[in-house]
Parts: sequence; structure tokens; C-alpha cells
Amino acid sequence: MEGEEDKRWSTGLGCLRGQRATTVVDRWLSSLEAEILIFGDGVAGYGFQPCDFWSKEGIWLCAVLFAFDYEASSPKARVEQSPCSCGAGPISRSSLGQRFLISSHSSIQVKHAMTMTEKILARVSEKSHLEPGENVWVNVDVLMTHDVGGPGTIGIFKKEFGQNARVWDHEKIVIIPDHYIFTSDERANRNVDILRDFCLEQNIKYFYDIKGLSNFKANPDYKGVCHIALAQEGHCRPGEVLLGTDSHTCNAGAFGQFATGIGNTDAGFVMGTGKLLLKAAIVLGPSHFKAVECSDDGFKPSIGKEPADLFGIVPPTLRFVLDGEMPNYLLAKDLILQIIGEITVAGATYKSMEFVGSTIQGLNMEERMTLCNMAVEAGGKNGVVPADEVTFKYLEDKTSENYEPVYSDDNARFIGEYRIDVSKVEPLVAKPHSPDNRALARECKDVKIDRVYIGSCTGGKTEDFLAAAKVFLASGKKVKVPTFLVPATQKVWMDIYSLPVPGSGGKTCSQIFEEAGCDTPTSPSCGACLGGPRDTYARMNEPQAS
Repeated sequence: MEGEEDKRWSTGLGCLRGQRATTVVDRWLSSLEAEILIFGDGVAGYGFQPCDFWSKEGIWLCAVLFAFDYEASSPKARVEQSPCSCGAGPISRSSLGQRFLISSHSSIQVKHAMTMTEKILARVSEKSHLEPGENVWVNVDVLMTHDVGGPGTIGIFKKEFGQNARVWDHEKIVIIPDHYIFTSDERANRNVDILRDFCLEQNIKYFYDIKGLSNFKANPDYKGVCHIALAQEGHCRPGEVLLGTDSHTCNAGAFGQFATGIGNTDAGFVMGTGKLLLKAAIVLGPSHFKAVECSDDGFKPSIGKEPADLFGIVPPTLRFVLDGEMPNYLLAKDLILQIIGEITVAGATYKSMEFVGSTIQGLNMEERMTLCNMAVEAGGKNGVVPADEVTFKYLEDKTSENYEPVYSDDNARFIGEYRIDVSKVEPLVAKPHSPDNRALARECKDVKIDRVYIGSCTGGKTEDFLAAAKVFLASGKKVKVPTFLVPATQKVWMDIYSLPVPGSGGKTCSQIFEEAGCDTPTSPSCGACLGGPRDTYARMNEPQAS
């Protein structure tokens, strides 16, 4: 028995001999700085049960703590303790923040520290943790589509699941017409008809319809831009997964949830099943390694997969720490342009962007939305802000659904971290033809402006119009070029006409805009952003376009 124990447990990089069980596990906890989960066999008090590798003096175990060099895609170990007498080698610890426990006893696993995004994906895939490169089936909490993506999604759903198929959950699908709404174009109007017919057929609970195009105010169900409407109507909740057929669905990450855009094919599948296959967040685990072989001349790790396969594409997390007092002349748009200017439009490709710091805590929900909204402009898979009292306060009168916020572990591994002192940031612009073509606003003072457009899911919220009104109020001048105002939603439109602008003596945004000679605030929608039919903002230079 003793010889068998030796043979069984000497196959490790580090060996703990003659230790009581609790001491062994305590040492692991200390070394790993992570929680150890025990499945199956184990020691009393830690879930262990007696088995044939026990001895009278305690147990003989070999624990392998494996450090992985992500950049070189090769394993490496660092000596932090002297080798034990069995010759198996020293206990090693990763210096990269991600720690692993590997043992020849397959019932012992480590619960890895995770980021917010990783935790959310683990929850909705019903896993305690995620493995590297693993594709996970996630259970979707909310699916959103609109008049551009919706008809295609519906067509795919019916083609693949059948003309009489029912959606997986009529209360978890949100359909919001918003792109090509206020137009006489028959094809654009037909798209909304398709949505309306489908919602009636499927008894979709959350369909924000519009029928009378001549007066949007006569349509109380109509909301406006989907991303802002999702928030205002309580569909954005911490800890959940929200998918939408629009690249700026990542806007909802401001609420501490995983939100990302998907295509019509994926959306059609979600519509029928409530599930989607997503690439896992980054976390490496023991299942990708075999036992380390022990020999007289050291150790030889045996990897279960080739390095190229082992390090499949996974969405790791970039962390952005923003601290300092934010000057009153800055908006969150300046902050995200600063970030994109630093990392470029490809800098966060298939990565999660997590925004934290004292500055973030001081932002209201609309400003947080701006940050997360533009994660996709950096190539990001999603953007996310930890939920806090600001989040909970915003949601108080918007949803009665239960939700469970999650937060990154203190020792979670981030693939990169950027720190920004916002007190040193100046007003910024993105010059043509890329969001990362960053420039200081003062450097562009001689650039001739032809038109001004205030709107969109990024810049058409109440906070954006209040900021614009303050600028007009302070200047006391009239605009010299056409200045178009397109509120994102009906609520924003009402705020423009009702909320007093601080420091204005009670004037509303609409009054200040009128005095400055701006255009009258128009119907809430996506407006110019995605182009559109010839009678929309986006085609005003092409009156004959068809």
C-alpha cells in the first residue's frame, strides 16, 4: 500500500508529505489565494472521504501549482520553496495572477478567480467556472431586435423552426422599432408591419409599436432608440445576459450585465431556444493538463493539448481604471474617445472592457451608458460597469424583476490594465474617418463646420442635451449653421421640454435651443445614424437618391 501511495502521489511538481489533511488544504489555500472546491473524494471538513491513499500519519499528496506564460504560450514554473525529499520538485506559484492546482487525483479542482464578464457567463451556462477556450451554451435573459434586424431574424426563425413554431419565451423578447420610422418609404414601413404581425402572432409582451407616423406623441407605446429604451423600460438588469441584433447592444453593460450584439442567424436561434453558443471568458483550469511526470533530473509537464489549440481565441478582460475629479466641461464621450485613442479601434477586439474607479462611481447611468455603448468602436465584445447604488436607484421604479449583481474577484486576471487621471483629460473629438483619430477640440478650432447634429444612442440622451444647452446658454450666441436635435426616446423629448437647465433661471433645454436658433427637436429615433430612405436626415445631400 505504501509503495502504491508513493507511486501514485509522486507524479507532481510539488509534494507534501506527512501533513495532516487540514494543513495540506490550508497550505493550498495560502499558495493559491483562491477557493478550492473538492468534488468526490476528500478529507473530513473539506469533503474528503477515506480512501486507499490514506496512511496513519496523515496523507501523502502531490499538489501541482502550474504557472502559465500567456504571452509565450508555454508552461513555466517558478521556485518558491525547496524541493521535498521525494524529488518531485518545489511548489510553484504563478506571478501572473492566475493560479492553478493540478493533481493526479481528478476529484480536486480549483475555483478560479473571475472577472464580472466571466462570472456572468459562468452563471448563465450553469458552470461553477469556465475553462480556457471553451465554448459555452448560455441561457439568454433578454433578446432584443428592431425594424432593421427583426424581419431577417423572424424569417430565419420561421425557416429553421417552422412556420407555426412558437418562440421560447414571449416575455423575454423585446422588439423596438427605431431605425427607419418617420419615413414614407414603403419598404421601411413594411418592416414595421412584419414586426407587428409577428408580435401579435406570438403574443410578444414587449413590443413598442408605432402606428401614426405624423405624430409620435400619439403613440404612447413607441419609445425610440432601442438601447436607451431598453434601459428606461427596465430591461437592463445586473448580472444578466442581454443580446440584440445591433452592434451597440453593449450599451446595456452600464448596468453590470453582459450585453453584446449578434447577427440575425444567431438571434433566430435564440428566438427558438433561448440559448446561444458563446466563447468563454478567460480562465485556465486543470482539465487541460495531464499529471506532471517526476524524474531524477527535474520535472516534465505533459500538456493534454498542443499550445496552439490550448490557447484558442477567448475574450479576456481589459480593465480601465478612471480616477480623479472630472472637470465640468467633460462628458463620458471624452473619456471613451481618450480610451479608444489610446488602444485604437482594434485594441479591444473580442475582449471585455471593464470600467472602474472613483470617476466611474461618480457618473450617472446615462454617462455610464455612453462608455459601454462605444466599447464596440474599440472592437470590444462588451463593455461593463460594476453595479452600485447609482444603478440600483435608477432601477427602483423601472423593474420588479429580481436580479443578482456580480463583481470581479480581487485577484481576477485582466489581460491589461489602463489607468487614466481624468482631471488631465481635455475635450476631445474624433476626426474623420475613425473613432481612434483622436484630437483635442482646441486643435480643431479652425475647422469649418457645415452642420451640427445632436442625437444617437451615444449622444441623444437627456444628459447630452442638458450639456449642449449649458454651452449655448454660456455663449449667449446664435448658431451659424443648421443644428439638428434628435432625442433618443420619447422620455428624452419630454425632458427637453420640461427639465430646467441648471443655472438658467428655470429655462428648459427647448427654450435655450430656440433662443440659439437651433432646429426644433424632432421625432425620437436613430435619425441619421444608419443612413436610410431619401426623406431622412442621412440623405439630405441626396434628395434624388432612391
